Amino acid sequence: MRFLGISCVLFAVALRLPAADPPTPLSAVLEEACRNNPDILAARRGWQAATQVPTQVSTLPDPQVTVQSFSVGSPRPFAGYSNSNFAYLGFGVSQDLPYPGKLKLKGEAAQQDAAISRDKLESVRRSVLQQVKEAYFQIAYVQQTLEVLERNGKLLEQIEKIADARYRVGQGSQQDVLKAQLERTKLLREVAHHHKLMGTQQALLMKLLNRPSGSPEITTEPLVETPLRYTSDQLLTKVRGTNPDIAGQQEMVKRQSLQVEMARKDRYPDFSVQYMWQRTGPSFPSYYMLTFSARVPIYRRRKLNPEMTQAVEELNRSEREYESQVQSAYFDVRNQYIAAETASQMLKIYREGLIPQALATYRAGLASYQTGSLDFESLFSTFMDVLNFDGEYWKTLMEHETALARIEQITGVAMK
Repeated sequence: MRFLGISCVLFAVALRLPAADPPTPLSAVLEEACRNNPDILAARRGWQAATQVPTQVSTLPDPQVTVQSFSVGSPRPFAGYSNSNFAYLGFGVSQDLPYPGKLKLKGEAAQQDAAISRDKLESVRRSVLQQVKEAYFQIAYVQQTLEVLERNGKLLEQIEKIADARYRVGQGSQQDVLKAQLERTKLLREVAHHHKLMGTQQALLMKLLNRPSGSPEITTEPLVETPLRYTSDQLLTKVRGTNPDIAGQQEMVKRQSLQVEMARKDRYPDFSVQYMWQRTGPSFPSYYMLTFSARVPIYRRRKLNPEMTQAVEELNRSEREYESQVQSAYFDVRNQYIAAETASQMLKIYREGLIPQALATYRAGLASYQTGSLDFESLFSTFMDVLNFDGEYWKTLMEHETALARIEQITGVAMK
């Protein structure tokens, strides 16, 4: 039939791909992301900037230098300097002195801010690497699915040829041939869909790697099941100590505790000391003046008490957010662990049961169809089982690796 030749040509064209480059290991892609990803670089710069703050805020304010000219009988500077003991030139220096302990607290608070920025850097790094892994696994899944479609397309082509041959000798119906051609066309649709998915994931990976437009696409290594080497309890025990979001929230609690201490210190006065030297004419003696002043915090009801209340409430809020972050991480670990464990069980069922059984059933059905002892619909049903189980296996494997990548992001525990 004419449709048979057209269908074969279309399927061959759809699966014809350009020659692929050698596979790029996942480790190399992750290293490139660490070097070039703009989000990681921005977070690293933010942390480096934050480390410069503690010494700034814990240092005394800059001293002030004063120059005075006191004239007598004229607005001109230095008027009467030599003939009046009221005219003088003065030079002085003053220094503000915060209450003891205030600068130290500010420095410690800035150190906590730097620690929060460091934890944010680690959180951003893990998030980016997890996204890179997901995109990499998606591309590997699509590559493998296209191979599955090609392989099963050949099986369907075999069915189509047998149906056409039986139809030509009057042993089969034209409907069987058209049904086979329809399914080959459906496979073409699946191929186009997966090419679109491939393009989307390649674009996402290029964005994460910060590669320029027009860069060659990445060919991934085949997906391989990674064994789950930890129990759920073992992973949960590592969450508090290794999760950067939890660590950052813990640093925030410490930061707010220091804020309470600073609010308490604001109830004590700050000081200022000034020393002045004044010189009149050569025949008159010099003057020396030492001034000591204090800022008296008297507005307790309108300023100091609300400041303390605010600091305490912010501390309570940060403590509740810390608890929420811990529980959220626990839930994510449990959820991803269940997903990975279930996927591992399903993969074993596919490998050892469903796929070999479906393939054996298809081969037996094909032989029976050739001899006329099996109808086309029954044969086609066995073929669809082979096609579906193949696709489901690779999708389950991709989901398994993605779940492990998310566990690694949350716990920091290397899964491989």
